[in-house]
Amino acid sequence: MSEFTPLRSVLYMPSSNERALEKAKSIACDALILDLEDAVAPDAKPAAREAAAAAAASGDYGRRSVTIRVNGIGTEWHDADIAAASQAGPTAIVVPKVNSADEVAQLVAAMEKAGAPDHTTLWAMVETPVAILDALAIARASERLGAFVLGTNDLVKELYAEHVPGRAPILPSLHTALLAGRAAGIAVIDGVYNDVKDTDGFLAECEQGRQMGFDGKTLIHPGQVEGANTAFAPSEQAVADAQGLIAAWEDGMGAGVVTHNGKMVENLHVESARRTLSIHEAIQALSAD
Repeated sequence: MSEFTPLRSVLYMPSSNERALEKAKSIACDALILDLEDAVAPDAKPAAREAAAAAAASGDYGRRSVTIRVNGIGTEWHDADIAAASQAGPTAIVVPKVNSADEVAQLVAAMEKAGAPDHTTLWAMVETPVAILDALAIARASERLGAFVLGTNDLVKELYAEHVPGRAPILPSLHTALLAGRAAGIAVIDGVYNDVKDTDGFLAECEQGRQMGFDGKTLIHPGQVEGANTAFAPSEQAVADAQGLIAAWEDGMGAGVVTHNGKMVENLHVESARRTLSIHEAIQALSAD
């Protein structure tokens, strides 16, 4: 199996809903975010914390990456959330509104103090102007930081912007987060699409996210999983082209100029083709689960 971990479809699930946690075992998403924050009422948070920790530790979710989103730094639930999530050992702990490299260091120290296993990374939600402006420092703050998760709803709100098709008001912010994430070598996951009934709008935003370079998209409804999985996976044609390009490169090694489909092939094209195939192979392995 490839070391690449697909994150095409990252589905939020309320940890206070036992039926939702059970249903998640059969949803074909690449990753789950078991939510303790927005989707959970204050009086339900302690029970949700226990349920999320038990689910993450259960091993019942197959190859899916299982993460836990804790309540933010400074809230009354944050410390207990970090401790419980760290002990459960999920794929990652997702933290909302991470605004600085210092906060990353604080979070990583808390995870390690609570006994988080080595495989549990930190996913930082980037959803404020200051986080965008300091994105590179945040992305490089710790080897334990594994991903940026874009919080586009909060970002739109904080910018006093509007939700519009094409997302022009926040495109500079999305690009900045992507640049920082790629510079630091971490995954970058796009924000949610709010209208679960608007399939065309959702698919258009998935396509936009894939073209921009996101690894995948966070989702708020199981009905969005298939569309995200398709949008962020290499097409059959892309896989065939990658295989052909690599074969041409290997056959032509030492021959000087190498061409494929009439175009000159350079090492950067080979690297892109190999990434395409690694994504395809990892998705095939996930689908076989």
